[in-house]
Amino acid sequence: MPKTVKGNAGRKPPEPSAGHADIDEWFGRLMPQLNPIVKELDTTIRAAIPDLQYAVKYKRAFYGLPELGWIIELAPYDVSVNVVFYGGADFDPAPPLGTVDRTRYVKLTALEGVQRPELRKWIDQAGRTPGWK
Repeated sequence: MPKTVKGNAGRKPPEPSAGHADIDEWFGRLMPQLNPIVKELDTTIRAAIPDLQYAVKYKRAFYGLPELGWIIELAPYDVSVNVVFYGGADFDPAPPLGTVDRTRYVKLTALEGVQRPELRKWIDQAGRTPGWK
């Protein structure tokens, strides 16, 4: 019986881009109602974690640090944005959604969700937790 591929085992991590320009371009390809949520998330992540690397792959934005790997992924859908924390299972408390490996996420459908205190705590913890390499 073939082995089931779980998590990111079947995917290769993205290569970091030269700067934030790929993320800026990615904003323009999103559903218009998601733009305010994603832009506020981007601003919050960049303010909380210095020296980030960026990438866009699989129609998603990735944020990472050289020593930790990719730590946050923004995955937009038609009516929501998933904020994926690659080391989220190690957070205290862990984000509520996710069952694969150490990855946990939260689903946002409104701008107000970005201001939730627990989201900001998870972003801070992501800056200190190993992610996807």
